[in-house]
Amino acid sequence: MTGPLYLRVRDVPAAPPAPRGPSPTVPPTILTPMLIGAHVREDDPIATAAERGAEIVQVFLADPQSWKKPATHPQAEQLRAGELGVVVHSPYVVNLASLNNRIRIPSRKLVVQHAEAAAEVGAIGLVVHGGHVTQGEDAAAGVDNWRKFFERQADAGGFAVPILIENTAGGDNAMARRFDALARLWDAVGGFGAGFCLDTCHAHAGGEELVGVVDRAKAITGRIDLVHLNNSRDGFDSARDRHANIDSGTIEPDVLAAVCAAAGAPVVVETPAEGQRADIAFLRGALR
Repeated sequence: MTGPLYLRVRDVPAAPPAPRGPSPTVPPTILTPMLIGAHVREDDPIATAAERGAEIVQVFLADPQSWKKPATHPQAEQLRAGELGVVVHSPYVVNLASLNNRIRIPSRKLVVQHAEAAAEVGAIGLVVHGGHVTQGEDAAAGVDNWRKFFERQADAGGFAVPILIENTAGGDNAMARRFDALARLWDAVGGFGAGFCLDTCHAHAGGEELVGVVDRAKAITGRIDLVHLNNSRDGFDSARDRHANIDSGTIEPDVLAAVCAAAGAPVVVETPAEGQRADIAFLRGALR
């Protein structure tokens, strides 16, 4: 790789600003030009990125099923100083919407800890799933829990990196499965500088058509900071979060490429590892 692959511009006001919620209090991170890469699980993301032709990597900084505080990544200094783009995904156990104190309170702590660890590797943001409440509970209370989290953290000085809320595939009580629910969530948190991560598999399996999905998402959030560009093993509105490589799922590859082009944001494939190099090459070719 030659020359800088990305440029981070901080403290730049959003353009246009998010149309929902109060005025933003946290400036976004702007990343340009578009980068294409992959989620990698190996301990050596730099070498894996080179093998797969990735310009950006997404990593976990701890066991995604664990509540443990993340340790310092062995390549933290190299990642922070290098040309490879980095984004961090929070653990799957996090549920900031939960009405259960034993889940919500440690979720808050874990997100703050992972944001701090993400800053150590030079990440552009921390991806966090929208979460859910359980059957019979009031979804509005889950939205309010998100608002309280952002509000409390703003009072504490903000997050070490932007928080990128990701749409999810299943659950009738999810905060960010269907876009009407996402709109209610954004009314609560958009003014605190929340970022948005659009997952194509989740949208498809969650019952959102991918044709025009970028425009519909931006009409709610005002922004797309990251795309998880995944095919889906299961059908439309199946509520099943099962990723597939671009050429082997139930979504037409050209539709996925069109989402990627319309979003104009960094792209990470979270597809089976053996096909990631081909996925990245396909997208890069489709966007020329």
